[in-house]
Amino acid sequence: MYDKLEDAPVQTTIKSAISFSGTGLHSGLPATVTLRPASAHHGIWFSRSDVAVGDRLIPARWDAVNRSPLCTKLENRTGLSVSTVEHLMAALAGCGIHNVLVEIDGPEVPILDGSSVPFVRGIMQRGIRQLAAPVMAFEVLKTVTVQDGDATATISPADTLRIDFEIDFTDAAIGQQRKSLTMNNGSFARELCDSRTFCRQADVEAMQANGLALGGAPGENAVVFDGDEVLSPGGLRHADEPVRHKMLDALGDLALAGAPLLGHYKGTRAGHSLTNTLLRALFATPDAVRLVTCDAAQAERLPGFGLVWDEIPAVA
Repeated sequence: MYDKLEDAPVQTTIKSAISFSGTGLHSGLPATVTLRPASAHHGIWFSRSDVAVGDRLIPARWDAVNRSPLCTKLENRTGLSVSTVEHLMAALAGCGIHNVLVEIDGPEVPILDGSSVPFVRGIMQRGIRQLAAPVMAFEVLKTVTVQDGDATATISPADTLRIDFEIDFTDAAIGQQRKSLTMNNGSFARELCDSRTFCRQADVEAMQANGLALGGAPGENAVVFDGDEVLSPGGLRHADEPVRHKMLDALGDLALAGAPLLGHYKGTRAGHSLTNTLLRALFATPDAVRLVTCDAAQAERLPGFGLVWDEIPAVA
Protein backbone atom coordinates (compact mmCIF):
# COMPACT_ATOMS: atom_id res chain seq x y z
CA MET A 1 0.00 0.00 0.00
CA TYR A 2 2.94 2.34 0.73
CA ASP A 3 5.76 2.93 -1.72
CA LYS A 4 8.56 3.08 0.81
CA LEU A 5 9.03 2.92 4.55
CA GLU A 6 9.40 6.66 5.10
CA ASP A 7 5.98 7.22 3.48
CA ALA A 8 4.24 4.81 5.86
CA PRO A 9 3.07 6.98 8.76
CA VAL A 10 0.45 9.05 6.89
CA GLN A 11 -3.32 8.92 6.78
CA THR A 12 -5.12 7.73 3.68
CA THR A 13 -8.33 8.00 1.71
CA ILE A 14 -9.54 6.59 -1.61
CA LYS A 15 -8.49 8.24 -4.88
CA SER A 16 -12.01 8.58 -6.30
CA ALA A 17 -15.62 7.69 -5.52
CA ILE A 18 -16.92 4.15 -5.95
CA SER A 19 -20.44 2.73 -5.56
CA PHE A 20 -21.78 -0.70 -4.59
CA SER A 21 -25.40 -1.73 -5.06
CA GLY A 22 -27.31 -4.67 -3.67
CA THR A 23 -29.84 -5.82 -1.10
CA GLY A 24 -29.84 -5.50 2.66
CA LEU A 25 -29.42 -8.88 4.35
CA HIS A 26 -32.03 -8.28 7.05
CA SER A 27 -34.31 -5.64 5.53
CA GLY A 28 -34.40 -7.10 2.03
CA LEU A 29 -34.36 -3.50 0.75
CA PRO A 30 -32.27 -2.37 -2.23
CA ALA A 31 -29.46 0.03 -1.39
CA THR A 32 -26.51 1.77 -3.00
CA VAL A 33 -23.51 2.79 -0.95
CA THR A 34 -20.97 5.25 -2.36
CA LEU A 35 -17.53 5.76 -0.84
CA ARG A 36 -16.17 9.28 -1.35
CA PRO A 37 -12.67 10.62 -0.62
CA ALA A 38 -12.30 12.62 2.59
CA SER A 39 -9.65 14.89 4.05
CA ALA A 40 -7.20 14.08 6.82
CA HIS A 41 -8.68 13.76 10.33
CA HIS A 42 -12.19 13.36 8.84
CA GLY A 43 -12.45 9.74 9.93
CA ILE A 44 -15.25 7.51 8.65
CA TRP A 45 -18.82 8.83 8.60
CA PHE A 46 -22.02 7.55 7.05
CA SER A 47 -24.48 9.92 5.38
CA ARG A 48 -28.10 8.91 4.67
CA SER A 49 -28.73 10.46 1.24
CA ASP A 50 -32.38 9.34 1.33
CA VAL A 51 -33.14 11.62 4.29
CA ALA A 52 -34.26 15.10 3.20
CA VAL A 53 -34.21 16.98 6.50
CA GLY A 54 -32.37 16.78 9.81
CA ASP A 55 -28.96 15.39 10.70
CA ARG A 56 -28.01 12.86 8.01
CA LEU A 57 -24.53 12.11 9.37
CA ILE A 58 -23.80 9.02 11.48
CA PRO A 59 -20.33 8.46 12.99
CA ALA A 60 -18.59 5.11 12.50
CA ARG A 61 -17.63 4.95 16.15
CA TRP A 62 -18.06 2.55 19.06
CA ASP A 63 -20.20 4.93 21.11
CA ALA A 64 -22.68 5.30 18.23
CA VAL A 65 -23.47 1.57 18.18
CA ASN A 66 -27.00 0.48 19.04
CA ARG A 67 -26.03 -3.03 20.09
CA SER A 68 -27.58 -5.98 18.28
CA PRO A 69 -26.59 -9.67 18.22
CA LEU A 70 -27.12 -10.10 14.46
CA CYS A 71 -25.34 -7.10 12.95
CA THR A 72 -23.66 -3.82 13.82
CA LYS A 73 -26.05 -0.87 13.78
CA LEU A 74 -24.89 2.73 14.06
CA GLU A 75 -27.20 5.51 15.23
CA ASN A 76 -26.76 9.27 15.57
CA ARG A 77 -28.18 11.47 18.31
CA THR A 78 -31.45 12.02 16.44
CA GLY A 79 -32.06 8.27 16.10
CA LEU A 80 -31.14 8.01 12.41
CA SER A 81 -29.38 4.71 11.80
CA VAL A 82 -27.52 2.51 9.35
CA SER A 83 -27.06 -1.20 9.95
CA THR A 84 -24.90 -4.14 8.85
CA VAL A 85 -21.82 -1.92 8.54
CA GLU A 86 -19.33 -4.55 9.72
CA HIS A 87 -18.23 -6.01 6.36
CA LEU A 88 -17.61 -2.56 4.88
CA MET A 89 -15.80 -1.41 8.03
CA ALA A 90 -13.60 -4.53 7.89
CA ALA A 91 -12.74 -3.78 4.25
CA LEU A 92 -11.81 -0.17 5.05
CA ALA A 93 -9.66 -1.28 8.00
CA GLY A 94 -8.10 -4.14 6.05
CA CYS A 95 -7.17 -1.79 3.20
CA GLY A 96 -5.73 0.77 5.60
CA ILE A 97 -8.30 3.50 4.81
CA HIS A 98 -8.58 6.11 7.57
CA ASN A 99 -10.84 8.76 6.02
CA VAL A 100 -13.94 8.32 3.86
CA LEU A 101 -17.52 9.57 3.59
CA VAL A 102 -19.95 6.70 3.06
CA GLU A 103 -23.15 7.86 1.37
CA ILE A 104 -26.04 5.41 1.50
CA ASP A 105 -29.61 5.70 0.21
CA GLY A 106 -31.22 3.42 2.76
CA PRO A 107 -31.03 2.04 6.30
CA GLU A 108 -28.81 -1.00 5.62
CA VAL A 109 -25.51 -1.57 3.81
CA PRO A 110 -26.00 -4.07 0.95
CA ILE A 111 -24.77 -7.54 1.80
CA LEU A 112 -23.31 -8.20 -1.69
CA ASP A 113 -21.82 -11.73 -1.57
CA GLY A 114 -21.86 -11.90 2.26
CA SER A 115 -18.16 -11.13 2.65
CA SER A 116 -15.86 -8.11 2.37
CA VAL A 117 -14.13 -9.06 -0.86
CA PRO A 118 -16.30 -6.96 -3.23
CA PHE A 119 -15.53 -3.89 -1.11
CA VAL A 120 -11.81 -4.71 -0.92
CA ARG A 121 -11.47 -5.23 -4.67
CA GLY A 122 -13.43 -2.07 -5.42
CA ILE A 123 -11.35 0.04 -3.04
CA MET A 124 -8.06 -1.29 -4.36
CA GLN A 125 -9.13 -0.84 -8.00
CA ARG A 126 -9.87 2.82 -7.27
CA GLY A 127 -6.56 3.22 -5.48
CA ILE A 128 -5.44 4.74 -2.20
CA ARG A 129 -4.36 8.35 -1.78
CA GLN A 130 -1.94 9.40 0.93
CA LEU A 131 -2.72 12.53 2.93
CA ALA A 132 -0.38 15.03 4.56
CA ALA A 133 -1.14 14.04 8.14
CA PRO A 134 0.36 11.45 10.52
CA VAL A 135 -1.39 8.19 11.28
CA MET A 136 -2.83 7.93 14.77
CA ALA A 137 -3.50 4.61 16.50
CA PHE A 138 -4.88 3.44 19.82
CA GLU A 139 -2.27 1.51 21.81
CA VAL A 140 -3.77 -0.91 24.33
CA LEU A 141 -2.00 -0.65 27.70
CA LYS A 142 -4.09 -2.92 29.95
CA THR A 143 -5.90 -6.21 29.48
CA VAL A 144 -9.68 -5.83 29.46
CA THR A 145 -12.16 -8.74 29.36
CA VAL A 146 -15.94 -8.89 29.04
CA GLN A 147 -18.22 -11.90 29.24
CA ASP A 148 -21.79 -12.84 28.39
CA GLY A 149 -22.65 -16.40 29.38
CA ASP A 150 -20.14 -18.70 27.69
CA ALA A 151 -18.98 -15.97 25.32
CA THR A 152 -15.91 -13.89 26.15
CA ALA A 153 -13.90 -11.13 24.47
CA THR A 154 -10.52 -9.86 25.61
CA ILE A 155 -8.11 -7.24 24.39
CA SER A 156 -4.57 -7.02 25.74
CA PRO A 157 -1.36 -5.10 24.94
CA ALA A 158 0.45 -6.03 21.72
CA ASP A 159 2.63 -4.22 19.19
CA THR A 160 0.26 -5.08 16.32
CA LEU A 161 -3.41 -5.93 15.86
CA ARG A 162 -3.81 -9.67 16.36
CA ILE A 163 -7.14 -11.50 16.29
CA ASP A 164 -7.68 -14.94 17.83
CA PHE A 165 -11.12 -16.48 17.55
CA GLU A 166 -12.79 -19.71 18.60
CA ILE A 167 -16.28 -20.94 17.79
CA ASP A 168 -18.12 -24.10 18.83
CA PHE A 169 -21.37 -25.19 17.18
CA THR A 170 -23.39 -28.37 17.59
CA ASP A 171 -23.81 -28.60 13.82
CA ALA A 172 -21.19 -31.11 12.68
CA ALA A 173 -20.53 -29.16 9.48
CA ILE A 174 -19.24 -26.28 11.64
CA GLY A 175 -18.15 -27.87 14.93
CA GLN A 176 -15.26 -26.33 16.85
CA GLN A 177 -12.94 -24.03 14.91
CA ARG A 178 -10.16 -21.69 15.97
CA LYS A 179 -7.78 -19.41 14.11
CA SER A 180 -5.21 -16.72 14.89
CA LEU A 181 -3.83 -14.00 12.60
CA THR A 182 -2.00 -10.70 12.74
CA MET A 183 -3.74 -8.11 10.58
CA ASN A 184 -0.72 -6.60 8.80
CA ASN A 185 1.12 -7.71 5.65
CA GLY A 186 -2.16 -8.07 3.75
CA SER A 187 -3.38 -10.98 5.90
CA PHE A 188 -6.97 -9.69 6.05
CA ALA A 189 -7.31 -9.53 2.27
CA ARG A 190 -5.44 -12.79 1.75
CA GLU A 191 -6.95 -14.90 4.53
CA LEU A 192 -10.30 -13.45 5.64
CA CYS A 193 -11.97 -11.00 3.29
CA ASP A 194 -13.76 -13.58 1.08
CA SER A 195 -15.30 -15.51 4.00
CA ARG A 196 -19.09 -15.16 4.00
CA THR A 197 -21.63 -14.67 6.71
CA PHE A 198 -23.18 -17.94 7.86
CA CYS A 199 -26.07 -19.32 9.89
CA ARG A 200 -27.96 -22.49 10.74
CA GLN A 201 -31.09 -23.41 8.81
CA ALA A 202 -33.16 -23.35 12.00
CA ASP A 203 -31.93 -19.80 12.65
CA VAL A 204 -32.92 -18.70 9.13
CA GLU A 205 -36.48 -19.85 9.69
CA ALA A 206 -36.64 -18.12 13.08
CA MET A 207 -35.17 -14.86 11.77
CA GLN A 208 -37.49 -14.69 8.78
CA ALA A 209 -40.47 -15.38 11.00
CA ASN A 210 -39.40 -12.26 12.95
CA GLY A 211 -38.95 -10.09 9.86
CA LEU A 212 -35.16 -10.53 9.60
CA ALA A 213 -32.83 -12.10 7.02
CA LEU A 214 -35.35 -11.13 4.33
CA GLY A 215 -32.54 -10.54 1.84
CA GLY A 216 -30.69 -13.77 2.58
CA ALA A 217 -29.96 -16.09 -0.34
CA PRO A 218 -27.97 -19.28 0.41
CA GLY A 219 -25.02 -19.58 -1.93
CA GLU A 220 -25.36 -15.99 -3.12
CA ASN A 221 -24.76 -13.99 0.06
CA ALA A 222 -24.67 -16.47 2.94
CA VAL A 223 -23.57 -19.96 3.90
CA VAL A 224 -26.31 -22.04 5.51
CA PHE A 225 -25.62 -25.15 7.60
CA ASP A 226 -27.98 -27.88 8.71
CA GLY A 227 -26.42 -30.54 10.92
CA ASP A 228 -23.63 -32.12 8.91
CA GLU A 229 -24.71 -30.52 5.63
CA VAL A 230 -23.67 -27.33 3.86
CA LEU A 231 -26.87 -26.26 2.11
CA SER A 232 -25.37 -23.45 0.05
CA PRO A 233 -24.67 -24.36 -3.59
CA GLY A 234 -20.94 -24.42 -4.28
CA GLY A 235 -20.01 -25.32 -0.72
CA LEU A 236 -17.36 -23.49 1.27
CA ARG A 237 -14.58 -21.17 0.16
CA HIS A 238 -12.44 -22.37 3.09
CA ALA A 239 -12.82 -25.46 5.25
CA ASP A 240 -12.93 -23.13 8.27
CA GLU A 241 -14.91 -20.33 6.58
CA PRO A 242 -17.17 -19.75 9.63
CA VAL A 243 -14.37 -18.84 12.05
CA ARG A 244 -12.70 -16.74 9.36
CA HIS A 245 -15.92 -14.79 8.94
CA LYS A 246 -16.18 -14.25 12.68
CA MET A 247 -12.67 -12.77 12.57
CA LEU A 248 -13.74 -10.55 9.65
CA ASP A 249 -16.68 -9.34 11.74
CA ALA A 250 -14.39 -8.69 14.70
CA LEU A 251 -12.05 -6.55 12.59
CA GLY A 252 -15.01 -4.52 11.33
CA ASP A 253 -16.36 -4.01 14.84
CA LEU A 254 -12.92 -3.12 16.24
CA ALA A 255 -12.51 -0.56 13.44
CA LEU A 256 -15.20 1.45 15.24
CA ALA A 257 -12.55 2.40 17.82
CA GLY A 258 -12.06 5.50 15.66
CA ALA A 259 -8.43 4.75 14.79
CA PRO A 260 -6.43 1.55 14.18
CA LEU A 261 -5.86 -0.57 17.28
CA LEU A 262 -2.55 -1.97 18.47
CA GLY A 263 -3.71 -4.84 20.66
CA HIS A 264 -4.42 -8.55 20.88
CA TYR A 265 -8.12 -9.41 20.57
CA LYS A 266 -9.35 -12.84 21.67
CA GLY A 267 -12.94 -13.87 21.04
CA THR A 268 -14.63 -17.07 22.18
CA ARG A 269 -18.17 -17.42 20.82
CA ALA A 270 -18.21 -13.61 20.73
CA GLY A 271 -20.51 -11.58 18.50
CA HIS A 272 -21.08 -7.99 17.45
CA SER A 273 -22.67 -6.91 20.72
CA LEU A 274 -19.92 -8.37 22.91
CA THR A 275 -17.13 -6.83 20.84
CA ASN A 276 -18.80 -3.45 21.21
CA THR A 277 -19.13 -4.07 24.95
CA LEU A 278 -15.38 -4.72 24.96
CA LEU A 279 -14.61 -1.41 23.25
CA ARG A 280 -16.85 0.41 25.70
CA ALA A 281 -15.06 -1.26 28.62
CA LEU A 282 -11.64 -0.51 27.11
CA PHE A 283 -12.32 3.22 26.77
CA ALA A 284 -13.99 3.34 30.20
CA THR A 285 -11.01 1.74 31.99
CA PRO A 286 -8.53 4.36 33.27
CA ASP A 287 -5.16 4.27 31.51
CA ALA A 288 -6.12 1.19 29.46
CA VAL A 289 -5.56 2.81 26.07
CA ARG A 290 -3.80 5.85 24.64
CA LEU A 291 -3.77 7.59 21.28
CA VAL A 292 -0.30 7.64 19.71
CA THR A 293 1.26 9.09 16.59
CA CYS A 294 2.68 6.15 14.66
CA ASP A 295 6.28 6.00 13.63
CA ALA A 296 7.35 4.02 10.57
CA ALA A 297 7.84 0.79 12.51
CA GLN A 298 4.37 1.00 14.07
CA ALA A 299 2.76 1.87 10.74
CA GLU A 300 4.22 -1.32 9.24
CA ARG A 301 2.21 -3.28 11.82
CA LEU A 302 -1.16 -1.68 11.07
CA PRO A 303 -3.93 -3.37 9.06
CA GLY A 304 -3.55 -2.60 5.36
CA PHE A 305 0.22 -2.35 5.36
CA GLY A 306 1.76 -4.76 2.85
CA LEU A 307 -1.50 -5.35 0.92
CA VAL A 308 -0.77 -6.74 -2.55
CA TRP A 309 -3.44 -6.77 -5.29
CA ASP A 310 -2.49 -10.25 -6.52
CA GLU A 311 -3.24 -11.71 -3.07
CA ILE A 312 -6.86 -10.51 -2.98
CA PRO A 313 -9.23 -13.43 -3.72
CA ALA A 314 -10.89 -13.10 -7.13
CA VAL A 315 -14.29 -14.51 -6.19
CA ALA A 316 -16.44 -11.40 -6.62
